[in-house]
Amino acid sequence: MEAEPILEIDHLIKRVGQGDNEITILQGAGLVVESEETIALVGESGSGKSTLLGIIAGLDDATSGEVKLLGQSLPQLDEEARAKLRARDVGFVFQSFMLIPTLNALENVQLPALLRGESESVSRENAEQLLIQLGLEKRLKHMPAQLSGGEQQRVAIARAFSTRPKILFADEPTGNLDRRTGDKIADLLFSLNRDYGTTLILVTHDLTLAARCQRRLKLSDGKLEELA
Repeated sequence: MEAEPILEIDHLIKRVGQGDNEITILQGAGLVVESEETIALVGESGSGKSTLLGIIAGLDDATSGEVKLLGQSLPQLDEEARAKLRARDVGFVFQSFMLIPTLNALENVQLPALLRGESESVSRENAEQLLIQLGLEKRLKHMPAQLSGGEQQRVAIARAFSTRPKILFADEPTGNLDRRTGDKIADLLFSLNRDYGTTLILVTHDLTLAARCQRRLKLSDGKLEELA
């Protein structure tokens, strides 16, 4: 028996605005993603890449079409059910890091596991190990404002993997970093991805980063085109 795809989208349409101001962002987009694949979404600024990522992650709704994530039809789930699905099996990495400023690095990484019901001791130990693995053993008690951009993104990556997600969505994970730091962050992201067997879908303008993924998809005129 074949394993079910981790993500399926079919004839996805997204429109915003009304009347003469209506804009079609997605126009029949379709995609099938298997477990442990790495996929890059590329395209011009404003092409709808982040919108598509938000829809397939259950953070936004399409106008019509099907999104099946981890075997569940997202349009059929209410927000509470979507939130439970995300907390259990989905990780996120954002361009702007999205760390909680009043929590230190260790607490930021530990929080998703605590919210999922893990014990204080187990979640703390796992968070420490992730941060050590990412070279932040001397930054555990530092607040986000005390960390460099590269360090903040490493904390964000550790947080994303703290619940051992089945799928991870990354929106421009190196977009706010210089080339050298961005390359190091990409190395860490792909290393953890291999270690945890996570499916990775990332949005990027960086074609060098995109080339590291197994598949590259270009969003243009609302449709997805697979690149060689």
